[in-house]
Amino acid sequence: MRAAVGDQLHVHSKHVDEADQIAEILEVRGPDGAPPYFVRFKDGHEGLVYPGGDCEIEAHVPRQGR
Repeated sequence: MRAAVGDQLHVHSKHVDEADQIAEILEVRGPDGAPPYFVRFKDGHEGLVYPGGDCEIEAHVPRQGR
C-alpha cells in the first residue's frame, strides 16, 4: 500500500449497519509512501493508522478552478 499526503484512506465497513469511513492523509510516516499514516477523519478525529485489508487508498485529485 502506498499513499501521499492529501490522498484519502477509505475504510470499508465490516458490518451491514455501519457506514464506511473516509480520512484525509496528513502525514506518511513509512518509507516510500508506506504506512503508518497520520489521518483526519471527517468528524475531526485524528490518529495514526496502520491500514488493514479493509482499507484502500484513493488518490488525491486536485480541483480545477475556473
